[in-house]
Amino acid sequence: MRALVLDSARSQPEIREVPEPTAPDGGVVVRVVATGLCRSDWHAWAGHDDGVAFPHVPGHELAGEISEVGAGVTQWKVGDRVTVPFVAGCGTCEWCLAGDAQVCPDQEQPGFTYWGSFAEYVAVHAADTNLVAIPESVDFATAASLGCRFATAYRALVGRARVAEGEWVTVIGAGGVGLSSVMIARALAARVIAVDRNAEALAVAAELGAEHTLPADRRDIPAAVTELTGGSHVAVDAVGSEQTCADAILSLRRRGRLAQVGLLPALDGNPRVPMGRVIGWELDVLGSHGMAAADYPGMMALIESGALRPDRLIERTIGLAEAAELLPVFDGATLAGMTIIDPRR
Repeated sequence: MRALVLDSARSQPEIREVPEPTAPDGGVVVRVVATGLCRSDWHAWAGHDDGVAFPHVPGHELAGEISEVGAGVTQWKVGDRVTVPFVAGCGTCEWCLAGDAQVCPDQEQPGFTYWGSFAEYVAVHAADTNLVAIPESVDFATAASLGCRFATAYRALVGRARVAEGEWVTVIGAGGVGLSSVMIARALAARVIAVDRNAEALAVAAELGAEHTLPADRRDIPAAVTELTGGSHVAVDAVGSEQTCADAILSLRRRGRLAQVGLLPALDGNPRVPMGRVIGWELDVLGSHGMAAADYPGMMALIESGALRPDRLIERTIGLAEAAELLPVFDGATLAGMTIIDPRR
């Protein structure tokens, strides 16, 4: 099969013919029809994830059709239209059995712990725990966009921060996760402020319902948010840096909630965050690490009803060759939405 291959961290990706995967016991092989390109893939390329072994095929947001079923799978068959969360739980531990596969201690992550979906085929482990059926009314590109960014934003706001009607939500970063957060927060009848360095992304955030948009190069983001809102009830760091995490925390009112979604790579030891404010104002810091397949039905129902429109967040679809050029510079790309890869192109 054709795949995008990394020989080492920060190497130039190459498109090569590599062996097709085989279905593991309890798992399946999926023929990839669409797969997302996101900042997490850039982190894997940059060598920020210790679990990545090179040579490596990245890619963790995917949708397609089952092409092979392994021994022990009971709920799925060849030809089923499926997607999968980017965290694949083992299916047997206490967290998986409780429906919290996203924090499984023995989790697999396509594109990180093993070869991922920037290829024509990808394996998925523990299929009965991790696969999600795609309704006929949802296309493959939309389904692929859910696996990391949209589902993570949904769980961050609904399952973790528990956003309520009328609350102020400040979203730092208007990329895939950030724009998803804007859309979901508005669907929850919250009031939204979006912050980003990209004017085009802020324009999209405004179209999705952000009441205020702030350029990230503004000198004091927390002061601007406080002036507009009196302090946000909820803040989402959808970027993942010392600066964006600090801005999110300092934008909160007393007893506010931070949903930390963006990864914080340790450049010089552990990232520094303003914990004095967290303690003194009794702020809640909530990690959000994707969403288990068990929690997809509520989100998928809102998509089928039209209350959520993740398809509006897809900016473009590209082929593997274009993805190979974009991945190394993705951290600095000025995109106003999600990029989807069709590995057949």
